[in-house]
Amino acid sequence: MSTPHIDLENKDLIAKTVLMPGDPLRAKYIADNFLTKVVQINSVRNMWGYTGYFGKKKVTVMGSGMGMPSIGIYSYELFKFYDVENIIRIGSCGAYSEDLKLYDVVLVEQAYSESSYAKTMGVSSRKILPANKTLNNRLIRAAEKINVTLHPSLVHSSDVFYRLKSDEYKYIHEKYGAQAVEMESFALFANAKALHKRAACLLTVSDSLVTHEATSSQERQEAFTKMMEVALNSI
Repeated sequence: MSTPHIDLENKDLIAKTVLMPGDPLRAKYIADNFLTKVVQINSVRNMWGYTGYFGKKKVTVMGSGMGMPSIGIYSYELFKFYDVENIIRIGSCGAYSEDLKLYDVVLVEQAYSESSYAKTMGVSSRKILPANKTLNNRLIRAAEKINVTLHPSLVHSSDVFYRLKSDEYKYIHEKYGAQAVEMESFALFANAKALHKRAACLLTVSDSLVTHEATSSQERQEAFTKMMEVALNSI
């Protein structure tokens, strides 16, 4: 059956493992540059999705959009209605710590959020949710295989991109130990918990709240290849 946001009747066209960048153009970039035998599986709202092969491994890559409500919708439909077992978010993040530099690859161990997403879903009232350890271990092994350094971290999943208090990140960094900020992983982890599936998250540092360095939109779309390769090699 097709869903309101994924117009696909044949669920067999979606792999058991889905890589999920926020930007649908990053999904297209991965399909064009890393996969073979590619089939487009979604175009609703221009949220591009593709299934192909990385070597002999079948994989789907699909955009999630920005923010927890958006990734919440797409990951829920993939888990619930298309029999997806694993979703690995591959996104960007802003550094809260001077130890993280532009283009560093962050492996999310836990996500802290002020969001009520998990509580509203009815799965947890906790403000910190973990990634799946099995997927994280696969990502660690894949990174070692291709000589990519990962930075295991707790990250802040925020509902708000622009904050009136621009230095509020310092409080969150100090209180919770958050090393970076993004906007999706907490909801992805909540959906995985709710549906007894597995979720993980790799992030590339696109900017720093400490140094104010930043990458361009084109770089965020196409230059985060280390993260992409780690995710693909983990399948």
